Amino acid sequence: MKAARLYEYNKPLRIEEVPNPVLTDPTDVIIKVAGAGVCHTDLHLIEGVWAETLGTELPYVIGHENAGWVHEVGSAVSGFKVGDPVILHPVSSCGKCLDCRSGEDMHCENLKFSGLTVDGGYAEYLKTSERALIKLPDNVDPTDVAPFADAGITAYRAVRKAAPLAKPGTKLLMIGMGGLGHIGVQVMRELGNADIIAVDRDEGRLAMALDLGASHTVIADKDMISQVKTLTDEKGVDIIIDFVGTDQTHEDSMKMLRKGGHYFVVGYGGTVKVPSLNIINNEYSIIGSLVGNYTDLYELMVLHGRGKVKLHSSKYPLDQANEVLELLHNGKINGRAILVP
Repeated sequence: MKAARLYEYNKPLRIEEVPNPVLTDPTDVIIKVAGAGVCHTDLHLIEGVWAETLGTELPYVIGHENAGWVHEVGSAVSGFKVGDPVILHPVSSCGKCLDCRSGEDMHCENLKFSGLTVDGGYAEYLKTSERALIKLPDNVDPTDVAPFADAGITAYRAVRKAAPLAKPGTKLLMIGMGGLGHIGVQVMRELGNADIIAVDRDEGRLAMALDLGASHTVIADKDMISQVKTLTDEKGVDIIIDFVGTDQTHEDSMKMLRKGGHYFVVGYGGTVKVPSLNIINNEYSIIGSLVGNYTDLYELMVLHGRGKVKLHSSKYPLDQANEVLELLHNGKINGRAILVP
């Protein structure tokens, strides 16, 4: 099969022919990949940011946002058959550890994370487990939904945490209206009741955010903080969900958060620096949010199937993987990019 593999950090992927994955466990499933989402985490993997944390041996196939059709099933697989359209939770979990039993698959003690710790979906075929699969509604094409498998559930999880706080009359700020942010706005519109203020550098993305349910938009420039203060009667916002996570967005967020406010950090790369006195005196809550669990993905796909959450995306052939990653690096992708083998 054709696959895009990472051989060296900070080098382009090699697109080459490799052996097809094979079943080795009774619960294994081979997927014919319909689409693989292109994510900023893929850029971080190529840059070696995750090298020490993961310890994954090179070379391997990246790509953790995947959807397709069941191609082959192990002897113990009972819930799926060949040809079923599916989306894959990125984690193949063991189902036995305490985290799995509590429903938090992404914290599984024995996880296999497609595209991070094992071969992923920048390929024609991918091996996963039955536990990772969600059958798609008949009206959903797997080629269209792959980014929901990470970007979607990452946004969903953060919004689900924030939604109980997003009561009528509260102000919620979302930073970054790209691949995660445009999903986050729609999910908050469904799960919460706050007025949503969308922040981004790009006017086109802000216009899209308004169409998707934001109440106000603010361009990310030197006047951003004062504009947000004006929209909140100089009090600051009740909730911030930061899908960018740079030193600058961390610093700005702490200037826009009102007393008793909640700051959800989703994007990463920067460092949150807040004097402990400020946290205590203002009773700030700073919450990290990881990729969503299996149930989050199931619920998100139900919303998508009902037409409540849409994905803004563009498709490219697998052969253009390196070019698409370069576009993403340069901020030229609006929404999400999907590689189609």
